[in-house]
Amino acid sequence: MSVTRWWLIRHAPVINPARTLYGQGEVPADLSDTASLAAVRGVLPAGARWLTTPLSRTRGTAAALGVTDTLAEPDLMEQDFGAWQGLTWDAIAAAHPTAAALFWDDPAAAVPPGGESFDTLARRVEAALLRHSRPADGAADDVVAVIHAGPIRAAVAAALGIPAARALPVRVDPLSLTRLDRVAVPGGDAVWRLCGVNLPPGAALTPP
Repeated sequence: MSVTRWWLIRHAPVINPARTLYGQGEVPADLSDTASLAAVRGVLPAGARWLTTPLSRTRGTAAALGVTDTLAEPDLMEQDFGAWQGLTWDAIAAAHPTAAALFWDDPAAAVPPGGESFDTLARRVEAALLRHSRPADGAADDVVAVIHAGPIRAAVAAALGIPAARALPVRVDPLSLTRLDRVAVPGGDAVWRLCGVNLPPGAALTPP
């Protein structure tokens, strides 16, 4: 059976004492938890293709995991919150009360001023997953992607075939692992298999 195995890792915790909404903004990652980084590194496959996003917190986390030869995939970036990036939720509510209320009424479809909706994020993430999946010739192919919480939730929605909004409650902790397989079906379309979500550093998953 041909399969592309996806190892989705959320980047290390960000340094954000003001608790602002950072989205696609640049914020530094705290890479001081060397024990957790080593635990993550210990379960990842050898010979995998590595993806990050253009943001430094994903590239820095990949480097702390021992890999600098990565491909930056913009479609796996976090949600673009536009004018809200860099603001606290209290400041957003004060500056954009109507848009903020609409956002909480329908957080998947709502579009922050100058940004994008979570539904839009989900479409670009699914397209990137399909583009980088290469199940062929009965082989197994591993892709490690060090990305963000929102895109990982979107990937879970894609794997389950559910609306993106249904995945918004999924918890995705820093340095957690989410495992998906894209499986080629002889004579048919490839299908997704969800193997694990928000696994803590060091949790081992033996591929089937």
